[in-house]
This record gives sequence, C-alpha cells and structure tokens, in this order.
Amino acid sequence: MDRLVNTVRPYAWGSVTAIPALLGREPTGEPQAELWMGAHPGAPSRADRGDGPRRLDELIAADPEGELGAATVARFGPTLPFLFKVLAAGIPLSIQAHPTLDQARAGFAAENALGLPPDAPERNYRDANHKPELICALDEFDGLCGFRPPAGAAALLAGLKVPALDPLIALLRTGTESEALRRTLAAVLTMADADAAAAVRDTAEAVDKAAADDPAGPYAPYTRITRDFPGDRGLIAGLLLNHIRLRAGQALYLGAGVPHAYLHGICVELMANSDNVLRAGLTPKHIDVPELLKVVGFTAGAPEVLRPEPVAGTPGEELYPVPIDEFRLSRFVLDGRDRLVDGRTPQILLCTAGTARLTAADGTALDLTRGGSVFLPATGTGTVLSGAGATVFRATVTL
Repeated sequence: MDRLVNTVRPYAWGSVTAIPALLGREPTGEPQAELWMGAHPGAPSRADRGDGPRRLDELIAADPEGELGAATVARFGPTLPFLFKVLAAGIPLSIQAHPTLDQARAGFAAENALGLPPDAPERNYRDANHKPELICALDEFDGLCGFRPPAGAAALLAGLKVPALDPLIALLRTGTESEALRRTLAAVLTMADADAAAAVRDTAEAVDKAAADDPAGPYAPYTRITRDFPGDRGLIAGLLLNHIRLRAGQALYLGAGVPHAYLHGICVELMANSDNVLRAGLTPKHIDVPELLKVVGFTAGAPEVLRPEPVAGTPGEELYPVPIDEFRLSRFVLDGRDRLVDGRTPQILLCTAGTARLTAADGTALDLTRGGSVFLPATGTGTVLSGAGATVFRATVTL
C-alpha cells in the first residue's frame, strides 16, 4: 500500500475552500480546483517506499507488470489507464467536449507534425488518448450536460424575448435535430464580435431579470455565468444545454462528444488518462471552432443520473456502471463490518468521510482519513477495509 502525496491544480475556476476542507487544511486564499491522483505526467502522485518520494508514473514504468498486473498491461498497456480527481468548482468551468480515441490519435499526430510544443496554448490535443469521464457528487453539484431538444432550446431562448436571439431560434426550428443543433452552435461561436457582444449583453440582462422573477425557474442556473463570465458568448451556448443538479452520491457519465460544463460544487471525477479538451466558451483559453464542431456529437437527450448499485459477490461495494473498461468507480460506506477489496487490478482508494483502516494480507495496516488516498498495486491478494462511518471510493479498471 502506498500512501499518496497528490498535487492540487490551482485553476482560476476552483473553489477557495472545498478541497482544503476535504484535506483538513486552512485555505490559502487562492483557488484550488483539482486534486490529481494517479500517474498522469502532468501532475503524478508521489509515493515513498523507503527511499524518499517518487513519482507514481516512474514507479509504474520501472515495473509495469509488477505494479499494474500482467492482465492490465496486456489489455491497456504499461501505464495506469485512468486518472482520478477531486474537482471543486467555485465558478463555472469552460463548456467543453472530448474526442474519441481515433480523433485524439489523429489530432495529436497532426499537431505534432505542425511542430506545436506540448504546452502550446493553441494545442487541442495534449496526448493521443480519449477522455470519457465519470463524476460523482460529494455534495450538491450543478452542471450543464448534453443538448436540449431543439424545440426546447428554442422555447428557452424565445422566453427571454431578446431580438438578437431570433436568428438562432429560427435555426433551431429548421432541419433535422443534428442539423439544427450544429448550425445553431456554429452560429453562436462564429458570430461577429460586435454582434456577439450586444447579443450576450441583452441575453444576460434578460436571464438575470427572469431569474429574479422566478428564482426556481429554468434561467436561474445561468446567473452564475452572467456573474462570472460577463460578455462571454458561452452564455448563449450554455442555454442550448441541459441543466442538471446532482445530489451527494449521484453520478454522471460523459462519453466522447458530449458538450458539458460544471457550474458549481465538489465531486470525485474518474476518467481515461488524458487531458484533451475542446472548448466552446466560458474561458479565456483557445477555442478552435472547426475542430470543436468535428468532435461534438449533435444529439439531444436528457442526461442519465447514475446511482450506485450493489456488486454481486462483493458485500459492501456499490458500483457506478459505465460502458467502458479503462476505469471503474465504486464506493464502500463502512458500517463496522470488514470489507474485502479485490487485489487483482491496480487501484486508488480515496476516503471522503470518516476514517478507514486498510489491512494487507501480510498484516500491514494503514489508516486512511478524510481526503487521504492510497495506491494498491495489483498483487493478486485482497486488502481488508474496516471502520464505521467512513466512505471510501475505489478507482480501478475492469478486466
């Protein structure tokens, strides 16, 4: 068992208080957006096996089969297939979508051929992997996810009574679902700057007024955008998306091409080991409209809220089912009974409440407190979880 030392990413949208509260630390006054747990080279966790802290990616590279297990290496290659995070949004994140595996490979190769440095701000593809992801709320969590049906988006825009939105409403009411959504998003993102500024200004004023008149109405969630991103055309793009509010313990899976934005709250996030993001607004970062339109899937539908399901044959474990094998998220809510964690795959355990004790097959024990995490190599032997009142999330793979 390796107790992990993890990096906190201080992105501007991060909450000042949520991650410090989870870790039991005093806030620094600066945003703390993401706690990274894993072996992504951008911010790998560190573990000390008696000779000082070492990067987890380097430990795995030195002995892939010993750390990940032969079956995992055969299936996914010699690197940890997933990246585990705690995400804490104080203000909205950018509206974004992620590529398929084929798109990521092609885009990464093309940008490399152009000679773009890995950290170039105009890069879309920082690696050759896809980035499906799963979030699970630790408290109330607000976000935008997937397109509204064109008729519903048109009605929402029409309800604001902003003349500058009329051309977009007409686009939403014309053609097939896919055509209507594609043309409308493209129109928002390619609108002349002066026209966009006026449209966003009038839309923001109408959203704020409608939300003040009906604080529980459909426009209220968008006041976070009008407040935190004044003048950003992502406000209009965001109105095309479904609003979703997760309660603690509820989850959401986001596959390739699904446009989304996280508005506020804290969650655990598990994803394929990638950092590829195509943006559509609510950000000062690079927005590549043609590439974004290639990646986004223009299909409408309400997001499916996932709830944990008992795992047959593993008492106490609850699984969030997803249609992908590179990552698997489950949790244990400990009630005083010992629970066995399967040891055939590499995994990271994160405690989000209480204190849990981990006991390895050789009797070695480790206490995991709130905010603490450990890496368990694929030894083939199980680890016992014990305690009462603790919640432990388990990130691993499916073989």
